[in-house]
Amino acid sequence: MQIKSQILSGALTAGDALPSMRTLAKELRISVITTKRAYEDLERDGFIETVAGKGSFVASKNAEFLREEALRRVEAALQQAVDTASRSGVSPQELRQMLELLLEGN
Repeated sequence: MQIKSQILSGALTAGDALPSMRTLAKELRISVITTKRAYEDLERDGFIETVAGKGSFVASKNAEFLREEALRRVEAALQQAVDTASRSGVSPQELRQMLELLLEGN
């Protein structure tokens, strides 16, 4: 979901107002029910807070939670790379060299 990604990347910060469910549904050309479900999921996971009569806002998150979520995403991407390398016959040493080169480029 784009909102979750924007929160994790810091593009949206604590207290930022989110578009209303109806507005977002209209912009994305999807059902209001789908938007409502997505907002409920984000609220359940602690990413947003909804205030009756005022709307939905990015929840205050501690830095440790955001770091854990980022680490989880990096780990998943690395696991996918390891799986692809294994299926393709890329050795662990070659994979480490690739990672080192990528890290040097940043």
